Amino acid sequence: MSNPPSDNITVEEAQAQAAQATDRHRSLSSFWMTLTLLSAMSSVAMSIYVIFNLGIFTGIVPLDTQYFYAMIAALLPLVFFLYPVWPGVGPMNKVPWYDVLLSAATFVIAVYFTYAGESIIDSGWEYDAPDHAVYMTYVLWAICLEATRRAGGLVIFIICLLFSLYPILAPYAPGFLEGEANDWADTATYHVFGTESLIGIPMNAFANLVVGFLIFGVALQFTGGGSFFLNLAFALLGKRRGGPAKVAIFSSGLMGSMSGSVITNVLTTGVMSIPAMKRVGFRPAYAGGVEACASTGGVLMPPIMGATAFVMAVFLEIPYSDIAIAAVIPSLLYFFALFMQIDAYSARFRLAGLPREELPTLRQVLREGWYFIAVFLLLIIMLLYMQQEAQAPYYATALLLVINQFAKRHRWGIRRLFEFMVGVGKLFTELAAILAGIGLIIGSLSLTGKVGTIAYELVDFAGDSTLLLLIMGAVTCFILGIGMTITAAYLFLAITLAPGLAKSGLNDLAIHMFILYWAMISFITPPVAIGAYAASGIAQSNPLKTGLEAMRLGTIIYFVPFFFVLNPALIGIGEPLEVLIVFFSALVGIVLVSAGLQGYLIGAGTLGGGTNPLHWLLRVALFISGMTLALPGGEIIGFTHLQLNTAAVIIGIPAVFLTWMINRGGGREPGVAAT
Repeated sequence: MSNPPSDNITVEEAQAQAAQATDRHRSLSSFWMTLTLLSAMSSVAMSIYVIFNLGIFTGIVPLDTQYFYAMIAALLPLVFFLYPVWPGVGPMNKVPWYDVLLSAATFVIAVYFTYAGESIIDSGWEYDAPDHAVYMTYVLWAICLEATRRAGGLVIFIICLLFSLYPILAPYAPGFLEGEANDWADTATYHVFGTESLIGIPMNAFANLVVGFLIFGVALQFTGGGSFFLNLAFALLGKRRGGPAKVAIFSSGLMGSMSGSVITNVLTTGVMSIPAMKRVGFRPAYAGGVEACASTGGVLMPPIMGATAFVMAVFLEIPYSDIAIAAVIPSLLYFFALFMQIDAYSARFRLAGLPREELPTLRQVLREGWYFIAVFLLLIIMLLYMQQEAQAPYYATALLLVINQFAKRHRWGIRRLFEFMVGVGKLFTELAAILAGIGLIIGSLSLTGKVGTIAYELVDFAGDSTLLLLIMGAVTCFILGIGMTITAAYLFLAITLAPGLAKSGLNDLAIHMFILYWAMISFITPPVAIGAYAASGIAQSNPLKTGLEAMRLGTIIYFVPFFFVLNPALIGIGEPLEVLIVFFSALVGIVLVSAGLQGYLIGAGTLGGGTNPLHWLLRVALFISGMTLALPGGEIIGFTHLQLNTAAVIIGIPAVFLTWMINRGGGREPGVAAT
C-alpha cells in the first residue's frame, strides 16, 4: 500500500518525530532502563492480579489501600529516574545521586505502608499514627509534591502545594475560605493514610480502571493503529473536496481517542495531514486550526476518552460505559460541525481532494488492518454489553498483540517489545505522579470540610441564577485548563463547582461532562491555544492566527456544554422521542451555524454571492437561526422545543431562500459540486 501523501514521510517516522518533540525524559543506561522497565511491568502485573481477582487462586487478597501503596511504590520512584530536576538542566544521560536517594526513599516508605496496610486500618493511623509513621508521612508528602512538579510542571505543583498546606494555613485564608487550623501531624497523616487524599479517588481510578486502557492505547499505537486509521481516512475521504482536512478530522479524532493527549496527537497526525491540506490550497493557519480542533475533539470521543473520563466514572460511582454513551451525541455534534465547516470552506474556495492514484484503496487498508476494527468491536461489546469495563482493555490488548504477531507489516521483535514497555512505563509514571498531587488537593478540602461551604458561597454569589453559575464555572474551567492538565482541572472543579451546580437542580452527569468540556477548551482558545500553537509549528503559520482559526472552527464546542447541561437529552438522558428531537434539531442547526461561520451554505452557494452587501447580514442570520435551532428547549431555558424551532425557521428560511435566489440569479457558484 502506498503511504498517504505528505512530503514523503511515513506514519512511523511521524510518530518518531512526535516522540522526540515531546520527550522530556532522561536517556538512561541499560541498568537504569532495566530497573525502570521491571518496576513499570510490576505495576501492570499487580493490576492484572487485582482486577482479575487472582488472589482466589493464591490465597493472598490485598486490601485496596495495600494495592494503592504498592502501585505508588512501583511507579513514583520512576519519576526521579526519568525526569531531571528541571527540563534540560542537569545530567540527561545518568541518574544523579540525589535522585537515586529520592527514588529509594519513595520505594522504602511506600513498601512499608503496603506491608503495614492492615495495621493502618485496624489501628486508625489516619488519626493516631506511631511517631515513626508520622515522620515517614512528612517525607512521602514532600516527595509526592516534587514528583508532581517534575511530571506535571510548575503551575500544577504550586496549586497542589498551596492546597495541600491549606488545612494548616486555613486561619489565614481570606473570606469564606477561613477555617480552623489543623496541625502538621494531623494533616500529613490524613494525606497519606486517609482514603480521600493520596490514595483517594484519583489513585483509585488509576489503579482500578485507567491502567488497562492506557496499555491498550499504547499497544494500538505500537502495532500500527495510527497508520491504519490514517490510511483508512485517506481511502474514504482523501479524494473528496477538501479531502486532507476531512482526513484530519477522521484520523485525528480516532488517534486522540486512543492517546488522550491533544499535543501528542497534533504532532503525530499533524505532520501527515497539515502538509497535505496546504498542498490542495488550504491556508497554513486554517490547516493548523483544523488539526488542532480535530485532535482536541478526539479526547472527547468514545470508546476511549482519555484518563479524565475514567476518573469521572470513579468520582460519580457509575460505570464508565454510562459516560461513554453520554459522550456520543456531543462528540458527534462537534465532529459534524467541523466536517460541515470544512466542506463549506472547500466549496467556497474550490479546494479539490487528492488524486485517486496517490491514495490507498479501501480494500487494501481493510485487508491489512481489519483486526483493529475487530479489537475495537470486542472492546465495545465488553464495555456496553458485558459490563466488564475493568477487564475489557486487557482482553482487547491480548487479542491485538496475538493477531499482530501474525501480521507481517507490524510484527514485533524484541526491540519493539522493549519500546512498547518503555512507552507504557513513561505514560504510567507521568500520570501516577500528577494524580498523586491532585489527590492532595481533594484531601485538604475533605479534611477542612470546605467543599459544602464553597458550593454554598458560589450559589449565593450567583443569586440562584443557574445560567450565571454556569458561566462562572466555564470561565473558571478555562482558566484552570490553562495551567493544569485536563484531569487536574476537572477534579478540582468536580469537588468545588459541581456541588453548587447540583444545588441548582442540574443533572450530575451533565454537570461533570460540562466541566470536562470546558477544562479542555483552552487547547484551542487564544491566548493559550496550546494545541493550535503546536499545529502552527508544523503548518509554519502565525500561532495567534492559527489559534483564532481553531477557535472559529471549534465554535460549537463553546455552546454544546451549555446545551446538554441545560437539557440532558443531548447526552441521551430522557425520553427517546425528546432525545431524537433535540439531536436532529442540533444537526440541522449546526449546518446553518457552519454556513454562517464559513460564508457558504451547501446546496445554495456563497452567502450573498460573495461580494453582495447582504453577505454579512445573511451570515449573521444563519448563525443565529442555527444556534436557536440547536439550543434544546426545557424548563431552565424557559422555551419549548417548538417555540425555539419556530423562531429558528422564521429567521433562517428567508436567509436560505435569499441566498439561493442570489446565487441562482448570478449563475452557479464555483465549487458547488457534490462532495
